[in-house]
Amino acid sequence: MGDSAGGAVRRYAVVGAGHRAQMYVDSILADHGDVAQIVAWCEPNPVRADYFDGLLQAAGLPAVPRYLPADLEVMIADERVDTVIVTSPDDTHAEMATRAMRAGADVVIEKPLTTDLAGSRRFIEALEDTGRSLVLTFNYRYAARNSALKEVISSGEIGEVTSVHFEWLLDTMHGADYFRRWHRDRERSGGLLVHNSSHHFDLVNWWLDDFPSRVFASGGLRFYGDVNAKARGLGRRPERGTTTPPSNDPFALDLRDDPRLKALYLDAEEHDGYLRDRDVFSPGITIEDNMSVLVDYTRGASLTYSLNTHSPWEGYRVGINGTEGRVELEVVERGALLPRADGRRDLDASKTGHEDAPGELRPRGERILVQRHWEASREVAIHRTDGAHGGGDAQMLADVFRGPAPDSLGRPANYKDGLRSVVVGIAATSSLRIGLPVRIADLGLDLT
Repeated sequence: MGDSAGGAVRRYAVVGAGHRAQMYVDSILADHGDVAQIVAWCEPNPVRADYFDGLLQAAGLPAVPRYLPADLEVMIADERVDTVIVTSPDDTHAEMATRAMRAGADVVIEKPLTTDLAGSRRFIEALEDTGRSLVLTFNYRYAARNSALKEVISSGEIGEVTSVHFEWLLDTMHGADYFRRWHRDRERSGGLLVHNSSHHFDLVNWWLDDFPSRVFASGGLRFYGDVNAKARGLGRRPERGTTTPPSNDPFALDLRDDPRLKALYLDAEEHDGYLRDRDVFSPGITIEDNMSVLVDYTRGASLTYSLNTHSPWEGYRVGINGTEGRVELEVVERGALLPRADGRRDLDASKTGHEDAPGELRPRGERILVQRHWEASREVAIHRTDGAHGGGDAQMLADVFRGPAPDSLGRPANYKDGLRSVVVGIAATSSLRIGLPVRIADLGLDLT
């Protein structure tokens, strides 16, 4: 990693110039340009590469060379790339990251690490063969509320953890979005138990400082998709949300409403045919929208987990029981989605609704309560910072580009953490298919 005290500036290439890549690019341009330099894009769509070149030029920097995925090794050699940032679709993670390592580059990778067991084994082999560095970006670890919960558990205040209940709610803006884009295809995303829930399983693994031993799951596609739409009498649906005249359907995403989405996807369609605004009630969805998982841990604790993708509010609730008491965390990230005058929803994720809307909104916020046996409850202070993902992104990105600072909570994640999180989702998806529990030891991966 770069040395902010005057060491060499590391040369970065970005694989996959989509929406998620901008977090890393913006961070380098705004805060870490003294230790990090973007030297290439690996992106097959020229419009998306043009968009990111525009970000460089707006910062007073020149455009950089661009390469196709097939030329990854050539890019690493020709541009003297030190580190590759992988933000391409999930099903490409294992291939692109391991090829980069074998070509002599370190890797920073978005979750999930991979989507299947074959990809997991590919990572293990490449890391053992090359000795390269791999950094997995689990930004939820850095959110102040999740760090505060980790501190409570680690302190021993509630004793030895016996069970965890974790409920995650995605609303009909965020949750619906997975059913518009490529994530709706299990072959590309692995399903939400792999793509989205890997964040959540990592949190539990990290909170408990333990890893899973057995997984059982249940779930299905119960809200989105054409079969559910027909059962609820929704009638004929458009293929996509960007229509003329604009739709007043609250489930429609019109890419023209968001300049960044328009530039990255609508304007780029002619080059790859990718539709970012598919109707959430159209055919072809192969993932679940309601999921429940039971996980046993090696030291004896158990986790009950649920994910719902069509909630009217967004956030999560965690209850952790121990031999000396209980700790609870509740987070409301968005209290309601209320319609605009034209019948569509407000696309600003920072809002809970409109000031003139009738009724009470669920207040945004977060709270941790600890209650030991035979004692009154107490509220735990959460020293929140501004920014995305509960204020976690900025500190995580500093660790990524400047090297991890000393951290008593162990928030920087390595590839083993990535394996331990994604293996829960892989095992849960297998359990959904076969209707039986899956023992992690039977998967043949070393998680120790």
